[in-house]
Amino acid sequence: MSRFAPPPGARESGGRDIALPVATARALRRKPAGRATSRGVVVGAVAVLLTGASASADAASSAPVVSGATVNSGHDVIVGITHNVVFPVTVTGSDDSGLSFADVDLKGPHGGFYTTDTFCETATACTTVFTANAHPAPGSDDPVDLANANAGTWSVDALVDANDGDSVFAPGVGSFGLKRAARLMVNASPEPVTKGSRITVTGKLVRANWDTYRYAGYAGRAVKLQFRPKGSSTYTTVATVKTSNTGTLRTKVKAVRDGYWRWNFTGTTTTGPAKAAGDYVDVRP
Repeated sequence: MSRFAPPPGARESGGRDIALPVATARALRRKPAGRATSRGVVVGAVAVLLTGASASADAASSAPVVSGATVNSGHDVIVGITHNVVFPVTVTGSDDSGLSFADVDLKGPHGGFYTTDTFCETATACTTVFTANAHPAPGSDDPVDLANANAGTWSVDALVDANDGDSVFAPGVGSFGLKRAARLMVNASPEPVTKGSRITVTGKLVRANWDTYRYAGYAGRAVKLQFRPKGSSTYTTVATVKTSNTGTLRTKVKAVRDGYWRWNFTGTTTTGPAKAAGDYVDVRP
């Protein structure tokens, strides 16, 4: 289960900040085979590569190897303002005795998540699940209440245990984007329109504000205006327009044939992509 711990100096008035990365380090330790099936998270002061206290004692075995981590099946984690977003993190690696447990920590701008132990589902893969939200969740166990400052690129740290008791701490074995959800609206008019006349296509780009729990206009963003002819399944970009300081969009185009008009925003490092549903315009001779 993902957990939340307030960082030192977090906003006392609301506790809106995610914890500072709680797994920037792990204490040196040796875990015997056949240990208990669950344990608490151990936090150290310095990130280190875990090795045995005695090189001779470990001569017969090698430390496990962490090869990587995949978050949300390789997709960005995009969070709005009303629903929890649950996403898996799978750490992969190898050991001559097989992998047994993993602690997985996520760290990003101004915060982090951490977990207790998760069993490895195979000898080479360990998957745990995280939950994030950007809405008040009174009474929940550990609400991870995101703030706008948390959006951006996040990394994965993993502490992996093998069945023979060996462990290794692997910082930065994966990365992903934690992004604010975006929405797009579109309207093309007049409808119907005479062929060769001009139509006006308007719209608005908004994105989730994790501080206010509302959607607000996203200013100064390049958005593509796209057209799909009737009977076709392919949209083609006709123009690129920047949003106003309130997130609105407006342009004029010539009506040539029947079809659908939409806006398409490809996203940024902090905000997810969005596409408006196509607005059909009937073009008459």
